[in-house]
Amino acid sequence: MRRRLRVIVILGALLGMLGGVVTASPALAGRGHKWQFGPIEPFTLPALFCGFKVRVTPVVNKEYTKILKTADGSMTFLFTGAFKASFTNLQTGKTITENESGPGKATIHSDGSITEVHAGRNGPFILTPADATRFGLPTVSVTAGRLAFSVAASGVLTSLSLHGHVLVDICAALS
Repeated sequence: MRRRLRVIVILGALLGMLGGVVTASPALAGRGHKWQFGPIEPFTLPALFCGFKVRVTPVVNKEYTKILKTADGSMTFLFTGAFKASFTNLQTGKTITENESGPGKATIHSDGSITEVHAGRNGPFILTPADATRFGLPTVSVTAGRLAFSVAASGVLTSLSLHGHVLVDICAALS
């Protein structure tokens, strides 16, 4: 169960960012050749992360993604543009809104492993409680600076580095 949850959290966050990119209409590609608008759906984090459920809702989404495919089957997703999301504590109704405009780059390798590198303001960065403890970071946060991490095909977070700082500990801000 723990491994499955880790895979869900990491891939869920990634797929949340990529949600509509693959199906986005070419007519929406207002940024240039091969850039696609990526609609992102609201989602709810289980209480496991903050001690209460958190609803994450895009409020400004002018983020674009370019998908690059390689001969070995890897896919790289480049992200850029304006993005803000609100975070709501579903027990109290307290809401905060954060700028998470990136940019970023995610590569899904042919073996199923994932490597991501982000710069600027990024979020929500979601870690299982065990990984948050292991890396000394909050379970849910918005970061500033260079954030890089790798995930094995099994869903295990294998490396993480933040050359910057945590701007907002979402759980603490909503408590």
